[in-house]
Amino acid sequence: MRERSLHRDGPRLALIAIWLGTAAASLWDGGAAGQRLLQGFGLSTAVALFLVWAGALWDLAIGLALALRPSKSIYALALIGMLGMTLLATLLQPSLWLDPLGSLLKNLAILALLLQGLHKP
Repeated sequence: MRERSLHRDGPRLALIAIWLGTAAASLWDGGAAGQRLLQGFGLSTAVALFLVWAGALWDLAIGLALALRPSKSIYALALIGMLGMTLLATLLQPSLWLDPLGSLLKNLAILALLLQGLHKP
């Protein structure tokens, strides 16, 4: 029984961990690391910090929604957000696709999990 539950819920639990973990990691140092990254693209300190906090709140909201009220609409929102951020990161710094830690490459696995959630009966 427990094995079937993990098989059924494992992908959703992984997505929850990714979104909540990303929110926490974004704010771990008060958003300073993300702020520095965004300022490297010419954004002002205020705009960069706003975007870090907005992104962290988005990640937190998606993670909590997947945990508390998973639905096709939540999976769709997560998919749209992930694709948008991937596109933006690709435009700003295409070399992230070659990052040895898989900064953007991991999004292919996330895409598969989100599509699985969208097409669940």
